[in-house]
Amino acid sequence: MATAHPQNVHADDTRLEKDFPGHGVNGNAMKSNATGIDDDSGDTLKRMRTAGSVNISSELFEKLYLSPENRVKGDLRKTFGNPTPIALVGFLLSLTPLSCDLMGWRGAGGSGAASTGVFFFFGGVLMILGAIGEWIIGNTFPFVVFGTFGAFWLTFGATLVPSFNAYGAYVTDPEVAAANMGNPGNPAGLQVPAFNASFAFFLIFMGLICFIFMICSLRTNIVFFVIFLTLVCGFGCLAGAYFNLALAYENPTNLAAATRASRCIVAGGAFTFVTSLAGWWIFLAIMLASLDFPIQIPVGDLSSMIKGASDKKKVSEA
Repeated sequence: MATAHPQNVHADDTRLEKDFPGHGVNGNAMKSNATGIDDDSGDTLKRMRTAGSVNISSELFEKLYLSPENRVKGDLRKTFGNPTPIALVGFLLSLTPLSCDLMGWRGAGGSGAASTGVFFFFGGVLMILGAIGEWIIGNTFPFVVFGTFGAFWLTFGATLVPSFNAYGAYVTDPEVAAANMGNPGNPAGLQVPAFNASFAFFLIFMGLICFIFMICSLRTNIVFFVIFLTLVCGFGCLAGAYFNLALAYENPTNLAAATRASRCIVAGGAFTFVTSLAGWWIFLAIMLASLDFPIQIPVGDLSSMIKGASDKKKVSEA
């Protein structure tokens, strides 16, 4: 273990440190004390680079946490692991199969009903856990994004579960309801125009919040921006599909609406598949960076190109 020397001191106190496992930090501290450094050097020691830490640049911080570098109190980022990858795992393992279902690959379909458990336990649980982790370490933007999509996957999964009666509640004809023997989740509700039109509004406003996320992501990286851009298009297509399904179920002779609905579903699946590809790319980039892998892949950092309001204020005051 090498003894700390003054030349290891970094002058830039604004750069953060990220601990990596497998290094004897305590042993380094003991040898540093043996050099006779007194208490007056406390500020210097805070900037000392230990054998178990590496400095994180603003670009690397943005890649790891999908958020511009921000200052928070405490050392929680060095105490806890990075929650971003686990949230991305939940998102990708929910969205990628759903995209294939929507496009009808290999005979898939059913709006992802076969993946209901995935929506709950990968999409819901992992993304909520990731959101809590981001909240703990003070990353507001990814906390809001992961929390929103964690709730979305739980909502989408619950809509597919018959016991929640999301679509069965729209069956008002006693004779049709009797065919389900009083059980919730009457499948006839899926063909009720009111259910399809109502669900379309939920997708519209999911697209709206993704549009807001897209604007905010201009301070992160290009890949994250592409994710939200394609999600806005995907939610728009799916909302159009459900509105057209409502028209088709209202008037069974309206074959044009049924055709448009089918095309919109496939288009929505195509857009979300592009979202998934971008997500897999950024997940790989984060994992490689987290392990300090010798090969790194770019994500197109935008945090240094689009300056924040505080940065512009500092420049104007200088």
